Amino acid sequence: MQLSSQSGSEQTGVGRFLAACQRQQTDTTPIWFMRQAGHCLAEYRTLRESYDILTIARTPELCSRVSLMPVAQYGVDAAVMYTDIILPLPGMGLQTELDPARGPIIRNPVRTMQDVNALRVLPTEETTPFVMEAIRIVKQGLAGKQAVIGIAGAPFTLALYIIEGVPTREYSTARSLMYQFPDVWHALLNTITDVLVRYVQAEVRAGADAIQLFDSNVGILGPGAYVQFVQPYTRRVLEAIRQAGAQSIHFGTGNASLLPEMARAGGDVIGVDWRVDIDQAWRQMGVEHGIMGNLDPTLLLAPWDTINAGCLDILQRIQRRPGHIFNLGHAVHPGTNPDDLRRIVDTVHNYRGHATELSR
Repeated sequence: MQLSSQSGSEQTGVGRFLAACQRQQTDTTPIWFMRQAGHCLAEYRTLRESYDILTIARTPELCSRVSLMPVAQYGVDAAVMYTDIILPLPGMGLQTELDPARGPIIRNPVRTMQDVNALRVLPTEETTPFVMEAIRIVKQGLAGKQAVIGIAGAPFTLALYIIEGVPTREYSTARSLMYQFPDVWHALLNTITDVLVRYVQAEVRAGADAIQLFDSNVGILGPGAYVQFVQPYTRRVLEAIRQAGAQSIHFGTGNASLLPEMARAGGDVIGVDWRVDIDQAWRQMGVEHGIMGNLDPTLLLAPWDTINAGCLDILQRIQRRPGHIFNLGHAVHPGTNPDDLRRIVDTVHNYRGHATELSR
């Protein structure tokens, strides 16, 4: 696709999004929301009365329907697939459930080398064909007007769930295994990475323009541990996305101290949460990467004037520097008023500012 670098020419949502991923000037700032197809939409809530989350995610017609809902509702520049990061795990031989209140549950956690050796690495077309079919349907439905974003869990975050068995605050079992039995840890991370490389490349072949790699729990580590135990595996997955021909978004939370090392792991765009000022985060990680973020999702429960002021603060910090994709610092809060999401899109798209370089 030819991307216009002329700020005065109007771009499609997909053109705007991909140009920002490549740090090219856009006609206006692209925007989408993490978990934009979710509980705050009445149509989604009605659907959830009949189907659980994983049933929707595993049924291409339902998944594509939910993934497309926010595009029409909000005017965002991308559709993000309504899938879950745990979808590849059952194919590995892991007995996986998703508790809406608690999160992922693994009934047969992996804690020994024997457990690791029992894991399977199967063709993605055999284990998650429903994800790829849903991407194809969404791609066709968007008709080249908005980008398609696939998602995947990062090796570290998936390893925490696989070892711990249930979500916890500190993931003590997983982290102690990492330090006490590094051979088991590295064997597990290598296997997870083998699965993810196949998974993200299949998503790209199905039509995803970009993949967001979620390392949601990476903030529990310090920089040294990240470099030793996480970075090489994340780098392999991000490189696989690049080799497949798509853009990548590398996202974590509570990870301000890790931004430079996460940037070194790779990613065309680094997603940052609300715990760090976005201009400072960009300086930390280096302006050779794009940046995504980072409005506090809880701010969306406040009056519109407060929400709008938060949006403008981020936009003014960036001042239309090429490479910014506006998003929340994490997922849309279920109590959000959908009308406010539409107004945020309008605020971002109407902001002009002045394109400048970010001083180091």
